[in-house]
Amino acid sequence: MTIRPILSALAVSAALTGPALADTVYLTASSFVDPAAGETLKDQAFVITDGKITARGPKSRLKAPKGADVIEFGGASTLLPGFIDMHVHLTGDAEDPPYESLSFSDERMAITGVKNAKLTLLAGFTTVRNVGAESYGDVALRDAINEGDVPGPRMYVSGPPVGIVGGHCSDINLLPSEYKLKGEGVATGPWEFREKVRENIKYGVDLIKTCSTGGVFSKGTALGAAQGTLEELTAAAEEAHARGLKIASHAHGTIGIRNAILAGIDTIEHASILDDETIQLAKDRGVWLSMDIYNTEYTLSEGEKNGVLQESLDKERSISKIQRDSFTRALNAGVKMVFGSDAGVYPHGRNGQQFSRMVTFGMTPMQAIQAATVNAAEALGKEGLVGCVEVGCSADFVAVKGDPLKDMTLLANVDFVMKEGTVYKNNGEPQASAF
Repeated sequence: MTIRPILSALAVSAALTGPALADTVYLTASSFVDPAAGETLKDQAFVITDGKITARGPKSRLKAPKGADVIEFGGASTLLPGFIDMHVHLTGDAEDPPYESLSFSDERMAITGVKNAKLTLLAGFTTVRNVGAESYGDVALRDAINEGDVPGPRMYVSGPPVGIVGGHCSDINLLPSEYKLKGEGVATGPWEFREKVRENIKYGVDLIKTCSTGGVFSKGTALGAAQGTLEELTAAAEEAHARGLKIASHAHGTIGIRNAILAGIDTIEHASILDDETIQLAKDRGVWLSMDIYNTEYTLSEGEKNGVLQESLDKERSISKIQRDSFTRALNAGVKMVFGSDAGVYPHGRNGQQFSRMVTFGMTPMQAIQAATVNAAEALGKEGLVGCVEVGCSADFVAVKGDPLKDMTLLANVDFVMKEGTVYKNNGEPQASAF
């Protein structure tokens, strides 16, 4: 890949006396994977102005504007749209021991988020959905990225998850009773669920996160046990939708998955234990599944060293094969699926390692790429803005050396990253000028 400026004497003069063209980029690729078309296109060209795609077409017909910076991908390189990860936790690290992490302040976790945002962007994920963070640390991180104060992906954030007393995503189950503390998202009954949703919206979230079953990494919760009544979950979903927000629910067990779907939840996170009836219900209701089928490998190989509780390791062992089988069955049934890695449970920046596992367990390479682009954009309600390459879309691109449709492991280590027209990584190296 080469980057070179095309500056004529006329363009230089115009830059000195008239409107500058420095924010115009001409991007070409001999091979471009177009997820919307579902095919690889040859010799494509894009014009990018002020971070947006303003023209697209075959290189033979779409020429470089005068004064544009030119970026060319030829030979064996392949260009793709920037990726979207629908399930991350940027303010936490997988290496943090559960009890020790109780000592981390909200401010410390926000700073951790700054580090992880950069790692995520450099991995080629130009948009993420952060589903759960204490004290609105993800809201602060999103705003800092949007203002250009720190580098990172475009973020859509949930703030503190809303859930039951003693629940997986809302309460502080590691603390003994004498502390008399509970999580900031804890609610009991439909009206309190509504109140917590309203509170999160008040403080600037983009979506709502709840939990309808127990989880792997929470003390004393069972994966198959439902959390929150159907009435409570419905209240949360109604309140979110009334304000134009999507709502996601963590759900491993079948009963909790069904409750979330019936309540009107938009995306089911993990979706580990699926039966045929629940798969059909998800398909009929148009619900999206976000299934993190890579991170189990990290948890089971590194979790004990990181201080993960034995209870959590046991739950991970019990669920990993079931979840992967559910992934294959839901895919074959035609349920809508997006890319969600649960980065934070394993180290940030490794998000792309999930692509190859999605193919191993049934997706075609194109389907896996679509899950992280056009599908994720639709699930976010951001079609035409992200995960796309049409005129008006954000100029988010990644590139690899080789053909990812033949070797999906290439997407675990991208060589080039552009977000909103700015190059953050080139030839495998971070670009200091972008930071």
